[in-house]
Amino acid sequence: MSGEVHVEPAGHGVVQLTLDNPPMNPLGVEMRATFMAALDRVEADDSLRCLVITGKGRAFCSGDDLKAVSPQGEDLAGFGRLLERLEATRAPVIAAVNGWCVGGGFELACCCDIRIASTEAKFVCAGVNVGLMASTYRLPRLIGVSRAKAMLLTGLPHDAETAERYGLTTGVYAPEALMPAALTLAERIASRAPLSVEATKRTANRAPDLCPEDANRMLGDELRVLRKSQDHKIAVAAFRERKDPLFTRS
Repeated sequence: MSGEVHVEPAGHGVVQLTLDNPPMNPLGVEMRATFMAALDRVEADDSLRCLVITGKGRAFCSGDDLKAVSPQGEDLAGFGRLLERLEATRAPVIAAVNGWCVGGGFELACCCDIRIASTEAKFVCAGVNVGLMASTYRLPRLIGVSRAKAMLLTGLPHDAETAERYGLTTGVYAPEALMPAALTLAERIASRAPLSVEATKRTANRAPDLCPEDANRMLGDELRVLRKSQDHKIAVAAFRERKDPLFTRS
């Protein structure tokens, strides 16, 4: 039986995607197609404001299904396409890392905008353990080269407290508190001006690769659009009237 990706609307523009492919939630060819279809479906809804991804059981995700990887490497290329698709999602994505986060699953978490973890989470850069490599681009950008090398070159598990200390995650929670914390964070993001949130994500993603001049041009282009938006006008009016703004993504 192939695994599933459960799509659970959580209200206020928040959607939870749960990987369910026991026992370790690997993302083989069929699961990747299921995941991509779920992303396409939720993102097609203009009401989407924030996405939360987690795993069922004792793992967040163990990465590609190495038992099914072809010697020619097409499966690994397919995994890369999934990562790029997730990274390009217009709405912010929160990874709620509930357990083992290994190899390609670790890379999946790195593609999310924010990561929080259960005290039971374990993070493993497993490339060197299986004669491959992964996370050598994204991880150094997230936590710095020195700490990234300590994870990448050893292939050792790192606990949730270490991941938070490294800056990989922004919070550690008891297992039963993880999803409430993730959804509370998602609801806060979802309550902000959607076009502004999406523009902020786009510019933050590109910022490390730009010189100051190019960054200023990019920010200027985005701000010119946002200044004309209805949501900006709604926010200004609400501020003057001392009310909470109700944004419309327009």
